[in-house]
Amino acid sequence: MSEMASSSSPPLPVAYEAWTSLAVPGWLNKGDNAWQLIAATLVGIQSMPGLVILYGSIVKKKWAVNSAFMALYAFAAVIICWVTWAYKMSFGEKLLPFWGKAGPALGQKFLIKQAALPATPHYYHNGTLETAEIEPYYPMASMVWFQCVFAAIALVILAGSVLARMSFKAWMLFVPLWLTFSYTVGAFSVWGGGFLFQWGVMDYSGGYVIHLSSGIAGFTAAYWVGPRSKKDRERFPPNNVLLTLAGAGLLWLGWAGFNGGDPYSANIDSSMAVLNTNVCAATSLLVWTWLDVIFFKKPSVIGAVQGMITGLVAITPAAGLVQGWAAIVIGILSGSVPWFSMMILGKKLMIFQMVDDTLAVFHTHAVAGLLGGVLTGLFAEPTLSALFLPVTNSRGGVYGASGGVQILKQIVGALFIIGWNLLVTSIICFLISFIVPLRMTEEELLIGDDAVHGEEAYALWGDGEKLSIYKDDTTHHGVIVSSGATQVV
Repeated sequence: MSEMASSSSPPLPVAYEAWTSLAVPGWLNKGDNAWQLIAATLVGIQSMPGLVILYGSIVKKKWAVNSAFMALYAFAAVIICWVTWAYKMSFGEKLLPFWGKAGPALGQKFLIKQAALPATPHYYHNGTLETAEIEPYYPMASMVWFQCVFAAIALVILAGSVLARMSFKAWMLFVPLWLTFSYTVGAFSVWGGGFLFQWGVMDYSGGYVIHLSSGIAGFTAAYWVGPRSKKDRERFPPNNVLLTLAGAGLLWLGWAGFNGGDPYSANIDSSMAVLNTNVCAATSLLVWTWLDVIFFKKPSVIGAVQGMITGLVAITPAAGLVQGWAAIVIGILSGSVPWFSMMILGKKLMIFQMVDDTLAVFHTHAVAGLLGGVLTGLFAEPTLSALFLPVTNSRGGVYGASGGVQILKQIVGALFIIGWNLLVTSIICFLISFIVPLRMTEEELLIGDDAVHGEEAYALWGDGEKLSIYKDDTTHHGVIVSSGATQVV
């Protein structure tokens, strides 16, 4: 009967057959490869043009060009560093428990073979294999590019902390140094098969590797670079709120690739991750807006964007590991805890007055990333965890058994990322200061884009000013100042 069934089965369509050409090897899954390239493109769009537009529009007019250009430059610089040495430091063979061996990812022999992360096999304590090496069904070239855009957005996010005063020349040096000595360590330790990966720390798509690290590093760099000019700190209105929303929209929808691409396959877990991402982001945006209305009597669109971002960040370490109800809970907390740290503690604690974090990256990424990581340790569902994690029987605290230990693992993993970034970012800034000044000159701080780049974004009369609505006003522009709850970021 089985022979008759097999003989009567229709032949496999040619489109799904292997070796129809030399470019279609037997291990290639065209669907997985297509999704991985699309996911990588979506993450790339988050940075360029997404954050390029958002940064260029959410800052004061005189800093629009500089802010957008810092993001654009970082995106381009990371690509070259990544393929030249940094990819293998993050996902290559093990050099140290927290670092891979440096090397290029440029030759065709390496790039067209099946993707593999050589340090990811996980073993039981007795030495027998527990989880095999990660080997997606697409070529190394797809893996290299997918991981590259993650590295790039980490630097772009970090830039948000030092906008409107960091010397561009110093930024040109900072990008490759931080990528090499900070990002690669976090990526290998948590994702590439390093000690946190092997221990079972959960970070589905970068709550620690991307957001906690860039938030802490950005805050640290902001301390070393120093604050914006006194005038800019007192008044820093967005130059184009509608363009800010456009950049935020690209960021939000691009997150489908950010979280949906990390199973390294177009599978059921990637679908779960994408749905949870949007549920959490929407919840967080609503909660942030409600809090603005309750405490400041006005709904702020800039505040809504901040709430959107904190929701996206907080769900990132949990995206494919938690159920939908947990995504809503995470969204409620990500819309309120970072709101409290930014809007209340940010205005009262001396540390936040002393360190000038231009776009509040510490609150939106470090606080939200840490929050999401700890909540992952609480809510990670066993069945979903088994679809993704190398350590079998992993689960969050609410599911009992070993779940309580998972929360401890999440805290320890966060402490490592925080400590490493504090130390390494400080060393990098200290060394750069011997080569070029970290900070712009007083003249550049006063003038802005025209002094730094010889270019300006708009030919307008002033920052945050509006034309008078009165026909008889011929003596001045009739300045009207906006007063939204989170208008001054």
